[in-house]
Amino acid sequence: MSYVIFGRAIKTEYLTLGTLFATGGAVYASLGGKKDSASSGKPLAERVKEAVPINAGSSEEEQLMNSIKNFIAEAEKEGGVAHH
Repeated sequence: MSYVIFGRAIKTEYLTLGTLFATGGAVYASLGGKKDSASSGKPLAERVKEAVPINAGSSEEEQLMNSIKNFIAEAEKEGGVAHH
């Protein structure tokens, strides 16, 4: 069987191979490149803390943020942090 593309008959075998090679090439291109060595050693949570400072507007917000930070710290101690 074949399909007509731009006025030419293209066999399905060639369409299949083209799709596979294009997908493989896209995956290869997305995985390549230089890795950022400065931030790759740090866990994601630390990189986020450095990038996004949290400023409380009132003492209630500050207490809430401290309780959230304590909760996260306890959860990390109990279950460990999954490093990807």
